[in-house]
Amino acid sequence: MLKLNLKDESSTLLLGAAIGKTINSLDQKVFEIHLNGNLGAGKTTLVRGTLEYLGWKDVVTSPTYTLCEEYEIDNKLLLHVDLYRIESQEDVEVLNLDRETFNQKIVFIEWPENLQTDRQEDVIINLEHDKQARCVSLKCKDNNIESSIKTYYENN
Repeated sequence: MLKLNLKDESSTLLLGAAIGKTINSLDQKVFEIHLNGNLGAGKTTLVRGTLEYLGWKDVVTSPTYTLCEEYEIDNKLLLHVDLYRIESQEDVEVLNLDRETFNQKIVFIEWPENLQTDRQEDVIINLEHDKQARCVSLKCKDNNIESSIKTYYENN
């Protein structure tokens, strides 16, 4: 498990960029990340860092009210999902997270405990408030993923 202390927003964006770099280096059709953290913990900022690394130039908004924000970048489809208000499995199914696509699909899920079903995540990220900073722990299904994220984060 990788543990980091993110002192400010730019550190959170850098971690998002490290995730984006890692995703770019993988030959993996679907990459799923589960985000845990209280409101205001930096989940959307982290996703914005990934999107910006991948080349997104527009605004990145929280999916709090829309439930799912979709971003198409080159040959990637990124889904940023917020399940905070989800009450049933049918609500999750409407989001069509398992849709087929020719693009590489990257799925960020906030409040994954509301899924009510098992999914195969590649990374679990826990963000916790620590005054103005954030304590982050990442659990990756593969040591190469963790190593790639850590190396990029520590060298940039």
